[in-house]
Amino acid sequence: MEIHTAIKEDYPMVRAFYHSLIEGMQNSEFDIGWKEDIYPSPDFLKDSIANGDLFIGTEENKIVAAMVLNHECNDGYQEFEWPTKTEHSEVTIIHALGVHPQKKGKGYAKQMVDKAFEVAKRNHQKAIRLDVLEGNLPAEKLYTGLGFQYMHTLKMFYEDTGWTNYKLYEYAL
Repeated sequence: MEIHTAIKEDYPMVRAFYHSLIEGMQNSEFDIGWKEDIYPSPDFLKDSIANGDLFIGTEENKIVAAMVLNHECNDGYQEFEWPTKTEHSEVTIIHALGVHPQKKGKGYAKQMVDKAFEVAKRNHQKAIRLDVLEGNLPAEKLYTGLGFQYMHTLKMFYEDTGWTNYKLYEYAL
């Protein structure tokens, strides 16, 4: 898999990838909670591409994985006392990391997180943070296996899930 920053022309393919991923996860044991065009929304994807924050993993010119890396976070993050003391601009947040279910088990999610480590270190970040919908055991296993520390479970509001429990994770760099 090759990982690169998405460009404007990739948008239709990125949107189709997320729709396909959401559809493919409909009957899975672990719900990711995402809904087509609500999360990730078209505006979120377009803005992420425009800002150079959306990364895609491709294989044979098809997207098999994607994620967004930026400094934006849910308001709930401010309610928690993170162990790594940082400025807002010194933290990379991982959003919408997904691997198509047909490609599961090939290590693509790990490769995407490795890319997040690379980007964060290159940008002199002090930490990487993220949240996982409570009960998404594959994601929890992935992140803890890569050295992320579970911090806290917090009820947060997202358009696709409403008020729901999310597990907060941090990786100090």
